[in-house]
Amino acid sequence: MSVPSAEAVTERPFWELKALAEMTRDEWESLCDGCGKCCLEKLEDEVTGEISHTDVACRLLNTHTCRCGEYEKRHRYIPNCEVLAAGNIAEFHWLPLSCAYRILAEGRDLPWWHPLVSGDPELVHTVGISVRGRAVPEKRAGPLEHHIVTWPA
Repeated sequence: MSVPSAEAVTERPFWELKALAEMTRDEWESLCDGCGKCCLEKLEDEVTGEISHTDVACRLLNTHTCRCGEYEKRHRYIPNCEVLAAGNIAEFHWLPLSCAYRILAEGRDLPWWHPLVSGDPELVHTVGISVRGRAVPEKRAGPLEHHIVTWPA
């Protein structure tokens, strides 16, 4: 029986080895694919609780890079900005099916286009997963009811 060489043994990536709650801050943050979908405004029906997604970007979202322009200080500007954590993912039922946090919480594998899998942070935009080219800046949007869309979900 032969023993595989060191080169033949590949280490599995951290997201396959660790539960979300076990990840370091850097590992956790690297799960974000940069799609920007979670930074689109949402409307919640007060009676049914149903969430309607819009194509309106939070004022801090750079609609080209699909990243928050003030990520570390975002709560100073947007007090109701939600904080996703391993212990509260179930509360974020509106997260898109493509969200890595949701994917891993549901026991699924990261998709081929995810930057951690592909090694290419632009691929999420190239294949049309992100809000790039589809999001409307908050300042130009007008009433959110006029911007309800189905694609972020």
